[in-house]
Amino acid sequence: MGFFNKLFGKKEKESLDEGLQKTKETFFSKVTKAIAGKSTVDEEVLDNLEEALITADVGLDTTVQIIERIEERVSRDKYVSTGDLNKILQDEIEATLVDAPSSNAYDFHSELPSKPYVILVVGVNGVGKTTTIGKLSYNFKKAGKNVLLGAADTFRAAAVDQLTIWSERTGVPIVKQAMGSDPAAVAFDTVQSALSRGSDVVLIDTAGRLHNKAYLMDELSKIRRSVQKVIPGAPHEVLLVLDGSTGQNAVEQARQFTAATDVTALAITKLDGTAKGGVVLAIANQFKIPVKFIGVGEKMEDLLVFDKHEFVDSLFSLKGE
Repeated sequence: MGFFNKLFGKKEKESLDEGLQKTKETFFSKVTKAIAGKSTVDEEVLDNLEEALITADVGLDTTVQIIERIEERVSRDKYVSTGDLNKILQDEIEATLVDAPSSNAYDFHSELPSKPYVILVVGVNGVGKTTTIGKLSYNFKKAGKNVLLGAADTFRAAAVDQLTIWSERTGVPIVKQAMGSDPAAVAFDTVQSALSRGSDVVLIDTAGRLHNKAYLMDELSKIRRSVQKVIPGAPHEVLLVLDGSTGQNAVEQARQFTAATDVTALAITKLDGTAKGGVVLAIANQFKIPVKFIGVGEKMEDLLVFDKHEFVDSLFSLKGE
């Protein structure tokens, strides 16, 4: 069972099942079709299964890895019925997902590894980065945490305005400066303010530009150095937000950001509007970075702490079953 199952209640499970419905309808129906009329797992079944995984945007490398493991299991056990295939497939898919290190494992309710716990949020414009920060602030506050926002995406007026709206909506304070201000200076002021306020969680928004990787790397490094002047060892988390509906484009964004900075966790948004939910597996497996949060709807409660067991379980259960 996943680390967070003790806090993964009925409401969260229903949100997850509903949010993954489009992916499930595509993926599960193809898996069912792959084994229809077969009594054992043969080469044709594996070929069809491979197609189902790729269609769900699991990605070629991850798909090959999963299929090879199933082939090893079939070879070892000599006889594997198609009835066993779903369970084996679930196990192998779950095995591709990376757990957060115990030193960096937390949920909305748990005691955080450090106080204040500084989370630097990165990602390109349009992926739902600012909205994710807003939802995170809401959920942390709802769990009793003192939260502070930092508006360090200072080159895009809409980003500061959006974050301000979320600040007002959630009742969480925000640190911001004039448009065009130095992002590192905003980050510095934010963590200083967090110390004086006794904040538990600090969420710092950053610029979402990828046209110049060297510039991005330099900017994020400056922010990191500024934060560390106030709190050595911070930021404690670099959370990369990706839009799950973009499929393999999200994989490319992950490649760019992991090359530019030390990403420690992922938040994958907009899974409710896509049949490409398998991209969660592709990204987590390819980059060996744990998925920490997933967005499965518009409501503030629809940002869920990721549980790999529940995620895979939902992939294999259609509504009405």
